[in-house]
Amino acid sequence: MNLTLKIWRQKNQSDKGGFKEYKVTGISEDMSFLEMLDVLNEEMSEKGEDPVHFDHDCREGICGTCSLFINGRPHGPQQTTTCQLHMRSFKDGDSITIEPWRAKPFPVVKDLVVDRGAFDRIIQAGGYVSVNTGGVPDANEIAIPKIIADEAFDSATCIGCGACVAACKNGSAMLFVSAKISQLALLPQGQVERRERAEKMIAQMDAEGFGACSNTGACSAECPKEIRQSNIARMNREYYAASVVTENV
Repeated sequence: MNLTLKIWRQKNQSDKGGFKEYKVTGISEDMSFLEMLDVLNEEMSEKGEDPVHFDHDCREGICGTCSLFINGRPHGPQQTTTCQLHMRSFKDGDSITIEPWRAKPFPVVKDLVVDRGAFDRIIQAGGYVSVNTGGVPDANEIAIPKIIADEAFDSATCIGCGACVAACKNGSAMLFVSAKISQLALLPQGQVERRERAEKMIAQMDAEGFGACSNTGACSAECPKEIRQSNIARMNREYYAASVVTENV
């Protein structure tokens, strides 16, 4: 396959940045998208040019690091992570536009790399269980209905890649935050801090500058782990319940 790549190049956060066009040839349809970029970078390095900077780690669809906006969609034309996107999804002669996540709370570090530290700060604000729950109980000692366990597990599959933010026209992080709140609020170990957790995490989300949710559904439609919007409804209930308790204290 021979392809034309239009890639966003930006030296640092203060640089204006812009698209630059590259040609790649002899690309196998069995390559992953990141392997295709590896080929480009090898050619650029051999020519003494600065290679394209992009995030990656496990390359197994687990970590969510490979955050690329491809032809107007987070992670590309399939609902998966970029590292699991293969070149068979494109055709010979295609022109592919590659950008970083576009959101104010995700400033560009260089080229396609963005700083997603805002997500870490939201988790630090309350996305954990800090109370002493004692020793590790037997697996069957705490009875958890299967439907609740399944919902908590599904919420916990969020990998924090930021595709939901990149897909949202408002740059909202509510799908990510709601998934993290849900996975703890649903389980017995997370009950003690559930009210405080919702208030603190949502306050930090707002402080980071993420936009509001307008229920367009783009976030869940592009999420590689298929996190459901029902988590956002649960998060709102958690927050409103916390607000009522705080007002009555």
